[in-house]
Amino acid sequence: MTATTSSPRTPLWWARTGARAWTCAPVPRDVRAFHAALPGYAPTPLTELPFLAAELGVGRVFVKDESSRLGLPAFKALGAFWAVHRVLAERARSGQETGPVTLVTATDGNHGRALARAARLRGQHAHVLVPEGVHPRAVEAIVAEQARVTEVPGPYDEAVRRAARAATAPDTVLVQDTAWPGYEQVPAWIVEGYTTLCAEIDEQLTAEGIAGPDLVAVPVGVGSLAQAVVTHYRGSATDSSPALLSVEPDSAACVLESLAAGKPVTVTTGGTSMAGLNCGTPSSLAWPSLHGGLDAAVAVSDAESARAANRLATLGVPSGPCGAAALAGVRTALTGAGGEERRRGLGLGDRSVVVLLSTEGPAANPYAEAAADR
Repeated sequence: MTATTSSPRTPLWWARTGARAWTCAPVPRDVRAFHAALPGYAPTPLTELPFLAAELGVGRVFVKDESSRLGLPAFKALGAFWAVHRVLAERARSGQETGPVTLVTATDGNHGRALARAARLRGQHAHVLVPEGVHPRAVEAIVAEQARVTEVPGPYDEAVRRAARAATAPDTVLVQDTAWPGYEQVPAWIVEGYTTLCAEIDEQLTAEGIAGPDLVAVPVGVGSLAQAVVTHYRGSATDSSPALLSVEPDSAACVLESLAAGKPVTVTTGGTSMAGLNCGTPSSLAWPSLHGGLDAAVAVSDAESARAANRLATLGVPSGPCGAAALAGVRTALTGAGGEERRRGLGLGDRSVVVLLSTEGPAANPYAEAAADR
């Protein structure tokens, strides 16, 4: 295992061997069927970008474009819709009141908006707490879904703590996309929902005559999407066992720092345009999967994410700072000083297939629009 710190020439990087031998249980098969039955469902595009393949020195590069998912500009709807479905089903099964409840969460934007949409469509209420620094237009988008919004004077982790307290009121349920000891069932449902994205990738690659990817790069906040990716590719549901790379802001690299330490740690976060990744503590539910199944982790700067978003835009893929982090991370991993060593460690060659998860469109993150305006 290796870990290096950032400098002008050395990326913030962690890697180890043996991750592809780690295994876990697969997700329930009914998750994909649930999403496929939703009004307006369609697989999001998997766009091949030959110019990027040439730039990165690999065989083929595909971008999973989540800029429009179930009418929202990010992948988060997959987890929120499935979790709300399971929450309400469990309440009905246990004989609890079937009247409207208030679904509570903390968010940097996309999860809260998705939860508010799911609540509105199911005739429920939503209370969304947002941390300091979330763009006013992101708040407005949540309010437009008829949710109550509370702005918290503190970072994301403080908003999560306050959401948990708010959800102790009668007729409320916490639907949070991060977990901690004692709160893991609902986050597990959210993770299950995200795996539909990976199932679509498998089908889309198969249609291209490709057995599976050799590398998947995934942006990371608390690690729930990365957990879904690890679960899909390390579970028995698929024979593909690609290298898995997590990408975080260098100002909020809680997963990378935890992997380097060998245990979950909390980092002090700073401001970043990658607002949805600005998290200081890994999800306790995600941690075992991240620790066991990730091959490598890298942290990137806002400038690197912005350059990646601009490059994707020139190639016809709309992406916000969080989504573009995947490309920024792969660029950092495969190029520059030490790139050849990192490439060998990931098992990549000139015929390898790389999949980048672009988790949001520009509309999901107003900071992307502000950067473009400047």
